[in-house]
Amino acid sequence: MLPHRHARAAVVIPLLIGLAGSATAQIVIGQTSGFTGSVATGVKENTDGARLYFDAVNERGGVNGQRVELVSLDDKFDPKLAVENARKLVTEKKAIALFLNRGTPHSEAIMPLLKEFKVPLIAPSTGAMSLHKPVHPYVFNVRATYQRESEKAVQHLTTIGITRIGILQTDDSFGGDAVQGALKGLEKAKLEPLFLEKFDRAKPDLARMTQVVQQREPQAVIFIGSANTVAEGTKALRTAGSRAQVVTLSNNASGGFVKLLGEHGRGTIVTQVFPYERSLAAPIVKEAADLAKDKGLDEVTPAMLEGFAAAKVVVEGLRRAGANPTPGKLVQALETFRRVDIGGLEVSFSPNDHSGLDYADLSIIGPEGKFRR
Repeated sequence: MLPHRHARAAVVIPLLIGLAGSATAQIVIGQTSGFTGSVATGVKENTDGARLYFDAVNERGGVNGQRVELVSLDDKFDPKLAVENARKLVTEKKAIALFLNRGTPHSEAIMPLLKEFKVPLIAPSTGAMSLHKPVHPYVFNVRATYQRESEKAVQHLTTIGITRIGILQTDDSFGGDAVQGALKGLEKAKLEPLFLEKFDRAKPDLARMTQVVQQREPQAVIFIGSANTVAEGTKALRTAGSRAQVVTLSNNASGGFVKLLGEHGRGTIVTQVFPYERSLAAPIVKEAADLAKDKGLDEVTPAMLEGFAAAKVVVEGLRRAGANPTPGKLVQALETFRRVDIGGLEVSFSPNDHSGLDYADLSIIGPEGKFRR
């Protein structure tokens, strides 16, 4: 049975798809994310999970009698476009909150707008420490940090006797943040990274990365990057003959990532920040699975579960904000969360802590192309 964890405790392609029905929406939640580009597979699954819950709530009459409409814009995983979209969502679409955007640089770029318009950003799909500490008054996280994930991954590797661990890291704020957890884990084990190779986010040099791995012969590689880069990099390593254990983070915990890996997916470790998506003993998983079945969906993926949990937090915040919610009332409502049970997971916020959840686990891709724990 899943233990309670106390936290510190369709899209615009074309645009009209994401805006369908927004004219009659009474509460607008705005999302800018990379529906095209290197993170598209995970973003789609995040959003599908969120819509699964919002649709169910609306079918039951909405929140305090009002429909919730998720308006999604594609930022193509470009931080500058993310800022433009965020501004449009708040000023033109009258979004009461921003929600479930993907990317550390993107979240950091949006943060000044939150203070400018006094609008909350709920459940950014990133585990960047910069969104946790110092506490930003308008950022409410609903997942553990990347540092916690990468440290846990290293802890697992060293526990099973793996000591030759190399790191491949995207050279951006996401990579720079996430790698700190891995380095902390290695330090606790009294180890140094076998290598720390940074690569360009937009144009990764796969040949260079492969050469470094071949020369240093690690037992395991912590691969910090987007789904496309990690998938293509893993294929390159395997083609070159490397048998190193590949470990990546929850930004790649999607069914789409598994498909990108193809025959090279088996055995890849992916950290997770929500319960096992096939464990119906977890109430949040059971709820999501039942709703997905009603919609004719084949499965619930880890990325879908992240979006589902995020939507539950939004809805509970809106419920507490009352019949005429405003961004300010929503912020105040979220800060009343004290061990709020969203289905076997407890979410807490306060003026001094916006971390929400601290759950972290590991999974491995099995031969059938599914995550196992």
